[in-house]
Amino acid sequence: MTERLKGTILFDYILITIGTLIMAFGLMFFLEPNTIAPGGVTGLAIVIQKISGIPIDITNLVINIPLFIIGLMVLGKKFGLKTAYGTLTLSLFIRLIITILGEDIVGVEDLLLSALYGGVLMGVGIGLVFKGGGTTGGTDLAGAILNKYIPNLSIPKLMMVIDLMIVATAGIVNKKLETALYSVIALYIIVKIADFIIEGLNYAKAFFIISNYPKEIGEEIMRTLDRGVTVLQGRGMYTGNDKDVLLCIVDRSQVAKLKNIVHAIDENAFIMVTTVHEVLGEGFKEKNT
Repeated sequence: MTERLKGTILFDYILITIGTLIMAFGLMFFLEPNTIAPGGVTGLAIVIQKISGIPIDITNLVINIPLFIIGLMVLGKKFGLKTAYGTLTLSLFIRLIITILGEDIVGVEDLLLSALYGGVLMGVGIGLVFKGGGTTGGTDLAGAILNKYIPNLSIPKLMMVIDLMIVATAGIVNKKLETALYSVIALYIIVKIADFIIEGLNYAKAFFIISNYPKEIGEEIMRTLDRGVTVLQGRGMYTGNDKDVLLCIVDRSQVAKLKNIVHAIDENAFIMVTTVHEVLGEGFKEKNT
């Protein structure tokens, strides 16, 4: 049932809903009570609420309207609808928490714990929203718009650049340097967690193996692990000798097994292991199920 749901529009909106709910909890129980503003419109909204008393959900909606219009033009109607949904649901969940628990929500008093746990919750929430193909507006949306023109930088990293400027401004307005520093900690955690949710949940490992026994190692990998092996042609610059370089991609559970296979055949083999965040191709998917 879950497999059939994945990749559908409904599944995307489920991810966005869960993500914004988690974000609302992170904001209202950890960040807002301590005026920790980890960038973004929500961060500015926290500071604005402390100064003027304007509710976070109202500020979130008002600032995001022009950004939403730009996003609609640049990213298209489909993305725009998901962004509108994400922005509205985040504001709605914030309003529900305020309505149920009142304006003075009792959160964690320790600033470091608030920055850590608030950052983790916000990162998980934003990551899920991005996985669903949407944003919650603000620097999320600004990052997505910039990613359209700077694809080499991920959305979370572009967000970090924008958010660092906002955090600095928020620290000046709030007149508390330590709060701004804790906001930077929260921002760093948010970016790292969001990146992990987007790119790192299904990462694989690529092995490059140079050995005097490539045939034996390749055959044992295919027999034991049921993985494909590609032979690349290499040449040593110092010796000038031709060498077969084996390339094999495995999932995380098979990393130790592959190392044991190589070492059992050739304990002097040269092995290079690198993380692969995305593997495309039916061959790997079928063997990985």
